Amino acid sequence: MSALNHTHDADARSWVDSANAAGCDFPIQNLPHAVFRRAGSAEAFRGGVAIGDQVLDLAALASKQQLDGPAHGAARDAARAAALPALNDFFALGKGAWKALRHALFELLKHDAPSATVQALRDCLVPQAEVEYTVPARIGDYTDFYTSIDHALNISRLMNPDGDVTPNFRWIPTAYHGRVSTIGVSGQRFHRPMGQAMAPGAKAPTYQACARLDYELELGVWIGTGNAQGEPIALEHAGEHIFGICLLNDWSARDIQFWEMAPLGPFLAKNFATTISPWIVTMEALAPYRQAWTRAAGDPQPLPYLENAANRESGALDIRLEVWLESEKARNEKTGPSRLSATSFRHQYWSVAQMVTHHTMGGCSLNPGDLFGSGTISGPGEGEAGAIIELARAGQSPVTLANGEQRSFLEDGDAVLLRGWCEKPGHARIGFGESRGTVLPARN
Repeated sequence: MSALNHTHDADARSWVDSANAAGCDFPIQNLPHAVFRRAGSAEAFRGGVAIGDQVLDLAALASKQQLDGPAHGAARDAARAAALPALNDFFALGKGAWKALRHALFELLKHDAPSATVQALRDCLVPQAEVEYTVPARIGDYTDFYTSIDHALNISRLMNPDGDVTPNFRWIPTAYHGRVSTIGVSGQRFHRPMGQAMAPGAKAPTYQACARLDYELELGVWIGTGNAQGEPIALEHAGEHIFGICLLNDWSARDIQFWEMAPLGPFLAKNFATTISPWIVTMEALAPYRQAWTRAAGDPQPLPYLENAANRESGALDIRLEVWLESEKARNEKTGPSRLSATSFRHQYWSVAQMVTHHTMGGCSLNPGDLFGSGTISGPGEGEAGAIIELARAGQSPVTLANGEQRSFLEDGDAVLLRGWCEKPGHARIGFGESRGTVLPARN
């Protein structure tokens, strides 16, 4: 687990004024990574770091002398890798290199940096309002977990008021392998999927456009360093393999899903689109917001390979999350999106470290740039559901938007926005930006 250090100082300020504004997602205590270029340009994509409302262009920084000299050797090499059009090489350098670059950038961006440094770095800043992003790494494999007991119970009880999770849920972090080719960055627009669905009481399925389109509020976990095939990652070392976290929307075609997933699991219902936020918040930046990971006394306690004192002490992360929906009507009338729900990742039944460890226990190798989905994040309270199927009770209780429109499931033209941040007394607020995706009509 990352220890607290001077980069977490709540009083630290940047010479980039916008980074010091109240409510800013990207103060100097954050410094998340993305891959960007100026919007509409033919520029090469390259790595950047967010500071306030600006992107620090790492390719431009690498061409200057600010990281020259023996004291910055590791940071200079890391900056060059982090400036590439995909972050895989940077991920592969490991935790020491990630930390060296973060700490060097913190010093360069502090309010008391030398004037020559400030002058040089101003030339490396690009306004975020003028850029476009791409998926920040070459994703070799994508695994989507199912680790919220509140979500699992909500889904089970839609079919049976006394329903419970499957027996294995309380023993293992369950997951399925997803499709990399349709993972897109915030701003993704996709067509409503076609597929087979079986209507209640019908004797044969029909081929049709999805009628029960849903979102899923999730986090994306980016793997940094991997492991060799057949060499599991022990729980005490899992944190060394995790680079950082983004927002992730696992769009779901519920009518297609319920028909196809017996006996194997999700297929077409999950492979048409997945939308991630462009910014990856590092695990070091998230260190102040760790909490004790707990398990109810009446539930089975983890098997030994998924259990240790460090995970109990600080395995949970208090990442606050919200889901917003902007209908086409609201967009045209410029009335703004409606908030559907809010919760925290701290309620998740399994920790990120446990997901990594369990994933490798059978001999599976992970590689730099692999992506995990956390599974839908729902909390125990009213209004904490991470999917509209829960909020609207499978269409029985439609959700009313701020402009009076109602939704049982998503309609064409709807945009779903995921937002996330961390805050805690005595520490700076840091954010994740936004994941936004828009539903287009089906193609038949």
